[in-house]
Amino acid sequence: MGYRSTIAATIFVVVPMVVGMGSLGEVYAQDYDGMSCEQLWYERNAIYAAKGYCFKTQRARNVFGRGCFPPYGKLTPGEQRRVSNIEQWEVYQGCK
Repeated sequence: MGYRSTIAATIFVVVPMVVGMGSLGEVYAQDYDGMSCEQLWYERNAIYAAKGYCFKTQRARNVFGRGCFPPYGKLTPGEQRRVSNIEQWEVYQGCK
């Protein structure tokens, strides 16, 4: 896949997720209640994908591509809280 195709694929996957977050990008605990392990995994990794994280697993590369770009997965404090919250739900539901 070429560079432009990779960027286009990343935009196609990430933009709807970012737009769906609302103005503050906050997701509350009740939004995670009832989500499957697959949905929680996707939500968590979509946050990193929007920040240009260079995924190491084949599964994540298949879904989000190799689109590494600055800030290379560096999260804001709010994004880190969301990731931590999702990880807690993954543990609670036995995903991890």
